[in-house]
Amino acid sequence: MSFLDNTNVLVQSNSFSFNTKQITNKDKNIDMRPLELLAPAKNLETGIAAIEHGADAIYIGAEQLGARSAAGNSVEDIAQLCQYAKQFGVKVYVTLNVIVYEHEIDYCQKLITQLYEAGVDALIVQDMGVLKMDIPPIELHASTQTDNRTADKVSWLKSLGFARVVLARELSLDAIKAIHKEEPDVELEVFVHGALCVSYSGVCYVSQHSFGRSANRGECAQFCRMSFDLVDSDDREIEHQRHLLSLKDMCRINELEQLADAGATSFKIEGRLKDVSYVKNVVSAYRKKLDKVIAAHPEKYCRASLGAVKHSFDPNLNKTFNRGFTTYFLHQRENKIASFDTPKAIGEPVGKVKDVRNNYFVVAGVASFANGDGLCFMNNDNKLEGFRVNRVEGNKLFPFKMPRDLKAGVYLFRNNDEAFEKVLSKPTAVRKIALTMQFATTPSGFALTLQAEGYDTARVERDFQHEAARQNQYDNIVKQLSKLGNTIFEAGKIDIEHEAQSLFVPSSLLADMRREALEQFQPHDNRRLRQKAEASGCGVNLQWQKEYKAFPYTYNIANSLAKAFYKEQGLQDPEEAFEVKGDKNVPQSLLMQCKHCIRYSLGHCVVHGGVAPKWKEPLYLKLSDGRKFRLQFDCSQCQMNIYAST
Repeated sequence: MSFLDNTNVLVQSNSFSFNTKQITNKDKNIDMRPLELLAPAKNLETGIAAIEHGADAIYIGAEQLGARSAAGNSVEDIAQLCQYAKQFGVKVYVTLNVIVYEHEIDYCQKLITQLYEAGVDALIVQDMGVLKMDIPPIELHASTQTDNRTADKVSWLKSLGFARVVLARELSLDAIKAIHKEEPDVELEVFVHGALCVSYSGVCYVSQHSFGRSANRGECAQFCRMSFDLVDSDDREIEHQRHLLSLKDMCRINELEQLADAGATSFKIEGRLKDVSYVKNVVSAYRKKLDKVIAAHPEKYCRASLGAVKHSFDPNLNKTFNRGFTTYFLHQRENKIASFDTPKAIGEPVGKVKDVRNNYFVVAGVASFANGDGLCFMNNDNKLEGFRVNRVEGNKLFPFKMPRDLKAGVYLFRNNDEAFEKVLSKPTAVRKIALTMQFATTPSGFALTLQAEGYDTARVERDFQHEAARQNQYDNIVKQLSKLGNTIFEAGKIDIEHEAQSLFVPSSLLADMRREALEQFQPHDNRRLRQKAEASGCGVNLQWQKEYKAFPYTYNIANSLAKAFYKEQGLQDPEEAFEVKGDKNVPQSLLMQCKHCIRYSLGHCVVHGGVAPKWKEPLYLKLSDGRKFRLQFDCSQCQMNIYAST
């Protein structure tokens, strides 16, 4: 009889969920909280790279309705990403985090259904009209675009059925802790790395006002990266052509444990426009750090996905795009969160110019350089000037073109490390799931059982006549079962029944059983269903934030469903979104609300011990074309507001 005959494949259900684990400690069950590393994906390729390098979840934009209009992806590509991610228990979230116009309602509903069928785990949304749409039971996350600063807001969102809330970047550890204490069952997502918006997200209208490009529609014109003159009410110039709203990039890699202890569940890396090398490097750095936090507290925290990652390079956050780093307001207000001199990437310091010759210069320092490196320095006009290195001879660097203002004593920075980029252009990580394999006899042959965390148990039985072997088969069985090739699995524990070791087992039989078992080995489907709140029974009165009372257009109501929703919530006269109504009839429109304060950054906040200013307020930001924007320093809220000015 051929061993290929009479094959029986049994797939057994396994109810184990890798998102919530329990351990026994002194006869007590202790729930462990999974800590999720959430990575951005510009496209399918970037999403797969993020997973390979250790991401527990991916967020990606669909073709439309995402807050990064330049980072759209087809449903087909998103489906492929979901299929790949599911193997590792990695979740995929799609960003539908823009306000939806009336003519887009049908498209939005259809798109959500398609994404649900593609296997997407959750949607990140801003427009409350989505709650009134006819959509499948997909999990919803409240985008940071819904301006989530308070426990009241989080409680309200929970009452509506949101499983997760993406908190405002400006919140401190104490604020996050207070929200978690008030709503311990709501997942809190916090940003930990990447570019910062100077305005609270969702309440920035300056791009729409000034350039007809709405930040709430994913079309931000980067107003905050522009240069301004700062003038007082007498038009006296205080600062000349500086980037007064341009913030450094966030980096909280050393605060992950504090954030977890405060109640954060998901740690989000910004960057859906970033390339693959950026994602590889940043995800790897945070994966290593987060694993250390989990390992230090196994009684409290656990991984949110499957598989161990082996990196073949040392991640270095200083070597990929950044404007300098800040923890922002995590430890209350601090200075030097902005980069007034340039909105561009400065990079890592690499030394000081020692000597300048005709076509080369000499660098003093220990850094090594490579042909193609990108270097920069602050020139005589106090502007960042960059150039490319053509040839390297030790510490002699030959640029393509010698910068005019380069001279001895100038400090150099490297914002493109060619050697590092070459490393990242190659495969730099392998992610594998450890298999537990059991090989045993059956009355009529043999059985192979595969088990792994997050997977349904697979069992393959084969009929084969038992025949005593000339020598023990243990080593050969282990050898054959361990040949997992290019799969995502690696052999962990292999348990071979004693009797099976003494029987003849052809290598071809073992290989075939291994292949069949792997084909049947499937991960659990852990997608959670969206919980709709009962409209008549949620019992929550939303405490509208103070700025909403004065500026009702910040509700961002752009369609009839959103309008109906807010009426049901008790808003008597909901106004249309800024993008729909425009600000022509509101000459003093509030365009930005910022935790960043120019007066504080310039050392003139008397509340925080600064020197009393001599200028005459109000102050104005003035663009090179003459347009002015009035600043209001709301000290009661420790907030700077920016208004349209006539």
